[in-house]
Amino acid sequence: MAAQTIESVLHEQRLFQPAAAFVEHARIKKHELETFQQQAVQDHEKFWAGLAREQISWHKPFTQILDSRRAPHFRWFGDGLLNVSYNCLDRNLKDKAGKTAIIFEGEQGDVRRVTYAELHRDVCRFANALKAKGIKKGDRVVIYMPMAPEVVVAMQACARIGAIHSVVFGGFSAQSLKDRIEDAGAKMLITADGGTRGGKVIELKLAADQALAKGCSTIESVIVLKRSGQTIPMQSGRDVWWHDAVKNVSDQCEPVWVESEHPLFLLYTSGSTGKPKGIQHSSAGYLLGAIVTMQWVFDIHDDDIFWCTADVGWVTGHSYVAYGPLATGATMVMYEGAPTIPDGGRFWDICQRHGVTIFYTAPTAIRGLMKLGDDLPAKYDLSKLRLLGTVGEPINPEAWMWYHKHIGRERCPITDTWWQTETGAHLIAPIPGAVATKPGSCTLPLPGIAADVVDEEGNSITQPNQGGYLVIRKPWPFMLRGIWGDEQRYIDTYWKKFNNKYYVAGDTAHKDEDGYFWIMGRADDVLKVSGHRLGTMEIESALVAHPRVAEAAVVGKPDEIKGEAVFAYVVLKGARPTGGVDEALTKELRAWVTEQIGPIARPDDIRYADNLPKTRSGKIMRRLLRSIAAGEAITQDTSTLENEAILLQLQGKA
Repeated sequence: MAAQTIESVLHEQRLFQPAAAFVEHARIKKHELETFQQQAVQDHEKFWAGLAREQISWHKPFTQILDSRRAPHFRWFGDGLLNVSYNCLDRNLKDKAGKTAIIFEGEQGDVRRVTYAELHRDVCRFANALKAKGIKKGDRVVIYMPMAPEVVVAMQACARIGAIHSVVFGGFSAQSLKDRIEDAGAKMLITADGGTRGGKVIELKLAADQALAKGCSTIESVIVLKRSGQTIPMQSGRDVWWHDAVKNVSDQCEPVWVESEHPLFLLYTSGSTGKPKGIQHSSAGYLLGAIVTMQWVFDIHDDDIFWCTADVGWVTGHSYVAYGPLATGATMVMYEGAPTIPDGGRFWDICQRHGVTIFYTAPTAIRGLMKLGDDLPAKYDLSKLRLLGTVGEPINPEAWMWYHKHIGRERCPITDTWWQTETGAHLIAPIPGAVATKPGSCTLPLPGIAADVVDEEGNSITQPNQGGYLVIRKPWPFMLRGIWGDEQRYIDTYWKKFNNKYYVAGDTAHKDEDGYFWIMGRADDVLKVSGHRLGTMEIESALVAHPRVAEAAVVGKPDEIKGEAVFAYVVLKGARPTGGVDEALTKELRAWVTEQIGPIARPDDIRYADNLPKTRSGKIMRRLLRSIAAGEAITQDTSTLENEAILLQLQGKA
């Protein structure tokens, strides 16, 4: 079906105006937002330059704003010099040295509070430890750690000396870690003995050792945080404990001033081909995005307690744990653990005990906690909450309303945010003191973000509720700067479809009568499982690596809790199981994928067939597979299939 003919099946009419009490104290009110929007339209570059001069502390101010000569490789504030860690820490020391920067809570109930002065000291010490190990500006450092304050220290320390960090989610397997280390050409790995989640120890050092044993020849040293306390092997000459690395090290470290476009980090995200993409972000532009969205979308004030529940292994944890809150001098909560330990009230208990005022989590978590009943959150005093947010995938109206009623108690605005690893920060989201919200809509583009929905030819779709491709028509400062080591893939993935004119988000969307945006899903085969973006090819490659599997195809199946569940179709070497069922093999394959990639990629369903539905040219009809996985009637034209009889097997009827 062509993009311009996609119809919206969701017609949500409820509208929630910002409460007068919230508007009174909001950073941005409606008339101010209108002024911002007008300024951005009148002079796009001047608008962003003004914000950059106002919000960032520069070592050398920039004179160049936007360089588009090598488009779609854009450069912002190119001749400026700055340091991101300085902007997050040093400039807060004058007025906020004793203010709490991080309130940390472990799953077992241990609590730590870290002030800005203490965080600055720890970052400087660790930065000096990195330098002692030979890490310098431009070197890549992979971070594979639990959600403890030290992971923020590690990221900030890299930024302080101009090293480029690449955080790998602690739930990824040894193989996934190895792939990312090798692609980045990392010189150092920072990990921990283990982390805790769901009452279990996640053996990070064990996985790290397995990854390094398979290759990773560029790694020269490994720093290990003692977190879980279990006994682990340490390789002499390569591995050093964190506490030993910082022993007798100076707590003063001058920041390394870097160019605006100096890479701050790489973050690997799955693509529609097997190899993960190393998304590269700049220093100045990315920092600006983190700052202004904290101010605009989260309405951050000096007395707020901000909690983003995301792991730093994802971009949400970069922008709204490691950088945005600190760059705005906020106090944030970090939690290492599951939301249901010891029971499903853990999130609300943390909000109550620490006085959380702004809470930002994924629709997956909301749906899971919603299933536990309304009585559970009602036990907790959530009166300090004043603003709620959602991130990771579109939130369905039912979950939005539950969040609004039972968590926000019908007084907290909800900021439903649309953005990506590639965009760096929010692009479409309600500014809570100025924009009315609709359950399930991310509402309107932020000032300076030229978002649109276009048809197959790249023309704007003007008719309301007609779906198309979500694109951004103008560059913005916090956009990705490329894919590490693969310029052509960057162009092919994000620009080629419309001849390099627009950034192509890869999502489909529509606008309603009020111009509000509604995200409809992915235009490619990338899955969003529990807020995590996974490429089908990575999972397929893992399945095919099993000695009994000849071929595999993976699609998403709608799931009430996860958003999407992983549904795999498998062709075996040898005979298909009788009746298409082999519970032992299914269990084995699910465990195999867990080992190869990580538990978030484990297939929820595996169906066996003699073949996959291919056209005569050899193309797999993935839309057909998605319909079958969802239990929908097959309405597609199947006449081009090489073997139509295979459909009964795929449907589990033969």
